[in-house]
Amino acid sequence: MSAFIIYPAIDIRGGKCVRLIQGDYNQETVYNENPLEVAKAWEAQGAKWIHLVDLDGAKAGKPVNDQLIGEIARSVSVPVQVGGGIRSESDVDYVLSLGVSRIILGTAAIEDRDFVRRVLEKHGEKIAIGLDARDGYVATRGWLETSTVKADELAVELAREGARTFIFTDISRDGMMGGPNVEAIVNLAKVSGQTVIASGGVSQYEDLQKLAEHTDEGVGGAIVGKALYTGSIKLEEAHSLV
Repeated sequence: MSAFIIYPAIDIRGGKCVRLIQGDYNQETVYNENPLEVAKAWEAQGAKWIHLVDLDGAKAGKPVNDQLIGEIARSVSVPVQVGGGIRSESDVDYVLSLGVSRIILGTAAIEDRDFVRRVLEKHGEKIAIGLDARDGYVATRGWLETSTVKADELAVELAREGARTFIFTDISRDGMMGGPNVEAIVNLAKVSGQTVIASGGVSQYEDLQKLAEHTDEGVGGAIVGKALYTGSIKLEEAHSLV
């Protein structure tokens, strides 16, 4: 059985560490003015990876908080994965040059498949595909739009083209503390034959344990955000349970 990794999430907007409810930019809570301090705190508590989202970038369609992301990547010794607004080859090359270990492509996976093929061929394991689904259909542009493409069908196609890691978010669960959509996550791992990292809805230790039970089926970890900031999950304790 491969390791189940907990990814503490740092969502950056306006240079601050925030959380949104269901991706709604009008429903924002600022948790910390200094995302770098937060990243160092998660590392000190045993984080194996750190998950960063450039919320401004997701909306703008290009990296916005890139200087801060680079500073975080250089300041911690654990690998960092980044998503939000990375939609061109030059963006991918640039963000990787900042010291980032993995890039998450979301909107581009729907809108520019040739680009995705090229970066998968060039960067391989350094590329993850973020599949953010609303009622099973992929949402794009910072969740502001919903496509007509089903998440599981897209995963199968992209796996054929070299994608090895998917990050699946059920938008209806995100920020709601209601538990992840385990069934959809496991199904995505099975149909794609690749690793799926769960995102959205993890609110208690039991959620992590339920996901970790499916590690041998391809569920490789979970991104945890709000639950860490509210204290309903403590990172060190979570590691001891999974």
